[in-house]
Amino acid sequence: MTIYEKLGAIQQALKAPKSEYNDFGKYKYRTAEGILESVKPLLAENKCVLLLRDDLESKEGRVYIKATAQFFDAESAEPNKCIEVTSFAREEETKKGMDASQVTGAASSYARKYALNGLFCIDDNKDSDFTNQTPKEERKPDETRSKASDFPFCQDCG
Repeated sequence: MTIYEKLGAIQQALKAPKSEYNDFGKYKYRTAEGILESVKPLLAENKCVLLLRDDLESKEGRVYIKATAQFFDAESAEPNKCIEVTSFAREEETKKGMDASQVTGAASSYARKYALNGLFCIDDNKDSDFTNQTPKEERKPDETRSKASDFPFCQDCG
């Protein structure tokens, strides 16, 4: 199998349930750690390797964590060929109850989760990031949106 076929097989087989619960927001969510726990047996079965890397990037005075998920075929004759996905998360300047290293760690976890979501085609449309929007029953009847879409939209222009 090619690296793409192996990644496709893992994407099809991967089950990464939302096993965590946020009491404050009343929603379930998945973590980067949960995704990794679910994908490791599939990586071994398909003789593939996943590497995660974080880099710090500063833009306009803000610090971002750039997480990169790299997928390698361990059986490939091209050992440096990989499929990679990146994601960014911005560090909060301060976060109540956290020191600076914890703020960086939280941004890293968030960025890694979304890099893994991209690599393994995990749909997070129902995740906490999408819950702060107008409930469907409050929308105007003439709003035109895909029924499968839960993305936020502008109340003024749609």
